[in-house]
Amino acid sequence: MFTQLFTIVPLTCAIFVLLFGFFVLSKDTRSRINQLLFAFCMAMFFWLFGTFMMFGTRVTDVAEAVFWDRFVYIGVVFMPSLMHHFSLIFTNRKNQRKLLKMNYFFSFVFLLASRTAYFVDDLFIYSWGAHTKAKILHDIFLVYFFLGTGVFFYNIFSYYVKLKEKVLRSQALYVFTSFAIVIFVGGVAYLHAYGIDTKFPFAYFSGVIFPVMLFYSVTRHNLLGAKVIGTEVLAGMANFIIVTEIFLSRSIQELLLRVFFAFVIAIISILLIRSVRNEVQQREKVAKLAASLETANLRLQELDRQKTEFLSIASHQLRTPMSIIKGYIELIQDGAYGKITKETFKILADMDENNERLVKLIDEFLDVSRIEQGRTKFIFERKDMNELINSVTKELNQRALDKGLKIEWKPRKGKEEIIMDDEKVRHVVFNFIDNAIKYSLTGAIKVSLKREKGGMAVRVKDNGIGFDKVDEANFFQKFYRGRNVETSSVGGTGLGIYVTKQFIAKHGGEVWAASEGLGKGGEFGFWIPNNEQKLKEQEADEKKYPPKTKK
Repeated sequence: MFTQLFTIVPLTCAIFVLLFGFFVLSKDTRSRINQLLFAFCMAMFFWLFGTFMMFGTRVTDVAEAVFWDRFVYIGVVFMPSLMHHFSLIFTNRKNQRKLLKMNYFFSFVFLLASRTAYFVDDLFIYSWGAHTKAKILHDIFLVYFFLGTGVFFYNIFSYYVKLKEKVLRSQALYVFTSFAIVIFVGGVAYLHAYGIDTKFPFAYFSGVIFPVMLFYSVTRHNLLGAKVIGTEVLAGMANFIIVTEIFLSRSIQELLLRVFFAFVIAIISILLIRSVRNEVQQREKVAKLAASLETANLRLQELDRQKTEFLSIASHQLRTPMSIIKGYIELIQDGAYGKITKETFKILADMDENNERLVKLIDEFLDVSRIEQGRTKFIFERKDMNELINSVTKELNQRALDKGLKIEWKPRKGKEEIIMDDEKVRHVVFNFIDNAIKYSLTGAIKVSLKREKGGMAVRVKDNGIGFDKVDEANFFQKFYRGRNVETSSVGGTGLGIYVTKQFIAKHGGEVWAASEGLGKGGEFGFWIPNNEQKLKEQEADEKKYPPKTKK
């Protein structure tokens, strides 16, 4: 019946791919992935088995050869739509439903077309068997076939590019490669329909390569629960050997002993498979949870970026009108618009104070947004810390006196120079002393300066409301305010203290907050190194990129 022995190749591959299809489906009949893989294997079975029967027909029996080739296309016409469907489930893509319906529609159209003489008819005779001749509708089908399967490869490749997790990337890669072999190696078989002799129907070996590649993905990259599969196979082999040994028993005692061992091994196998299955399920849950957390984290990062951007824009837009309001208040107080009463002056003073609070709040938002966007510029220079603290204490002294407080500050002798951005460090010193004034009712605010560890340390101590260990550990977090602070009448956002930490961190220094407990006052301080290296780097950058001067 067969012209050559190697026409058996398609039959061998057909049996192999059919068994693989049932194997995949048996793992989980409810899984859409498994169902679609099984359907694709069945499509391949129709292709390979029909080809085997066509090769085996007599060269004079055109009708039989055509019949079996049309049998082939029962499976082949559905390969593009099944692959497309598989790619949507595998990648969790939901935006191609209309395209998928269109793909299935064309599959049915070409299934009907393959029943006619305008699709395949007559025979080519090769050394290894007979093959039908392609007609006009077959040419059109080939265009659809490669366009339809191209959608699959696009979906899998775009999914692979976006993935970061190694196991998932490996799965996608092997799925892509497996189907590529079927389409591009198996596609060589179409040459036979156009009178091109490949001397050997090697294209049909893709029916073996495809399941082998996928099976490797199963066992190596856990595509279908590889660990469970491996355990089931090993347990099955062990039980098979034991049962075989039972039938080879030579005495009643030996038979009973082997039956007992078979029973024990069966129980152990069931428990082992169950244990492995539970472990795999737990790992899958953990993997899904990790993926969900990663997605959520990326979303939070994006929201934080948008929030920072909004704060920056909003703060810029608010600062200008607040400055204008302040200017008008001062003009009215100075009598530019006529004489005002003491009551009006007091009201204007309150308005000015609240306006100042808003301006300060806006400045804090701007500082935070600049820091988080990396737009805060630091200029390191050799500056006198004594002079800096003198300036701040003079500015805040009246505010302290108004509350019945005293700022105790004794400058060190001579200059206490250190390399720093004096504007940023001044902001930190101002913030610490200002907070001490806000949260103190009586006593003195002590400011001290000391050289330590190759740098300078500044400490601000007060007799204020104090705080506990929980507050101590969290003070420098963004928007954090002490629990006793939140119940006080003193307003604030918790941003100012956060900004101080960021400024000092850019100096390579550290900040701290300490208290002996509630009502026992507190200490805020910072330490910065001399920053000789930062100054050298800055000078090197200025030489490399000198500032542009106006002509």
